[in-house]
Amino acid sequence: MGQIANEIENVLDNKKAGRETKKERRKILDQIAADEAAKTNLVKKALARQRAVFGAAGMTGKGMTEEAVLKRLREETEQPFDAKKAANMNRISKIRKPKKTNLVRLFNSKFLKLMG
Repeated sequence: MGQIANEIENVLDNKKAGRETKKERRKILDQIAADEAAKTNLVKKALARQRAVFGAAGMTGKGMTEEAVLKRLREETEQPFDAKKAANMNRISKIRKPKKTNLVRLFNSKFLKLMG
């Protein structure tokens, strides 16, 4: 009887671990969303600042050099956020939900062992 109680306890622990897994994934996804918002905000500020510098220097036309500078600035600003997002996605992929224990099969196998 003690072994059956242990098996039931394992099932309950698996359910708790499943909830914890879901909570951890949600937390990481929320962090990714917050990082994405911060990235967008930072990129907008950096590009606006650079455009203001170009405007102050009298570069009002969109030339190739200006576009290249803005593109490089955008990529450099986004790079740390993209690296963090990749790391978070890797963390999510490593979170594993525990295997479900089927109580009916478990009790059936225990019963058959007792009978046989």
